[in-house]
Amino acid sequence: MILPARRSFYLLGVNAVVALLASIAPDLLPMWYVTVGLSLLAALADMLLAATESAPRAERSVPHSLPLGVKRSVQLRIHNEGKRPLDLEIFDHFPLEVSASGFPMRLGLNGGEFAAPLYEVTANERGKLTFPCVQLRVLSPLKLWWRDLKLPVVSEVKVYPNFAAVAQYALMATDNHLSHMGIMKKRRRGEGQDFHQLREYREGDSLRQIDWKATSRMHKVISREYQDERDQEIIFMLDCGHRMMAKDDALSHFDHTLNAILLLTYVALRQGDAVGLGSFAGASRWLPAHKGQHNVQHMLNALYDLQPTPQAPDYAQAATELLVRQKKRALIVLLTNLRDEDLDDLLPALHILRKRHLVLLASMREQALDKAAEEPVGNLEDALNKAAVQHYLQARKATLDRIRAAGIHCLDVPPPELSVNLVNHYLDIKRSGSL
Repeated sequence: MILPARRSFYLLGVNAVVALLASIAPDLLPMWYVTVGLSLLAALADMLLAATESAPRAERSVPHSLPLGVKRSVQLRIHNEGKRPLDLEIFDHFPLEVSASGFPMRLGLNGGEFAAPLYEVTANERGKLTFPCVQLRVLSPLKLWWRDLKLPVVSEVKVYPNFAAVAQYALMATDNHLSHMGIMKKRRRGEGQDFHQLREYREGDSLRQIDWKATSRMHKVISREYQDERDQEIIFMLDCGHRMMAKDDALSHFDHTLNAILLLTYVALRQGDAVGLGSFAGASRWLPAHKGQHNVQHMLNALYDLQPTPQAPDYAQAATELLVRQKKRALIVLLTNLRDEDLDDLLPALHILRKRHLVLLASMREQALDKAAEEPVGNLEDALNKAAVQHYLQARKATLDRIRAAGIHCLDVPPPELSVNLVNHYLDIKRSGSL
């Protein structure tokens, strides 16, 4: 496609001025004819040159995977296949689920050379996304026309939940700085469940740790050292219902949940446990429990395109299906957004699961409620709103208290705090030996 450039309008303006003068002074009419003829000749010649010269070639280098909500760089590579220097405008057609800035890019490119401009993208939704083409506008030799080109440069990218927390955990675990993330590793000498090794007695060891046979053989006091149990199973029950679409910040509650699942998966696999996942309320997926660090990638592939649906969760059906699939005793982590009216449906489902498994209910509390409860009261309307919020929070607390009274572990935290609290609660359960 050929489009007029700014210089074409300048040329049109010159012809309009000459035409105006010729209307006032008829003697200038021949001059107007000459001006129009030369202008048309130049415009047609320039259009022909623009349409027939060799088109530039474009390539795109984009990461195969992008974390949600994190900036990443995309590189374009534009080759000038001709000999003439080119003035270009570049626009990369990125998906609607991605935000980018800095377009259109403008650059000059000598004949036979290439340029590699960079720009940053931020993925706002998970799933498989496609970059369909690169659009170029090439300025003609006389700069009267733009030649508009859409080059079919197709790139596919997968947008995963943000795995930055996993990388941060791996880095800090190496240096034993997990407290910076809020994860507390409380070591209890010799009070684990599985035998680990024999070692010399240390001050603070209990008498029941002493191995008297080894002590008599070695002629010095020897203690048994234990570690937290391994080879256990953790199964996530992920609510994909309509309430998980709620947002308190840039991420939905569902995306915060996925980030927490990834972090706890990494931690549990490092502890020697197996991790699996089942989803319910519209999107039904089942990933059996597996061990090994490679399972983090399997979990990513299972979750990256999973989205919440407008359906309401059926906790009883989800619990029944899980019992059919998961025979071995496991820690069941039910991730949802709890309401007080859910108790009649949720509590029987938790009782069903508790007969065979250890259950942890992790619910997210809307930050908007906490902010509303802290707002100062200035008038009657503020007082009524605050009273309604306090009533709702008290009903929610009463619901959670009833669940805890039934022997179910509970978490009720704002979405950004879910990851760290979930890991800490898992480590507490491991240390207690209750699984």
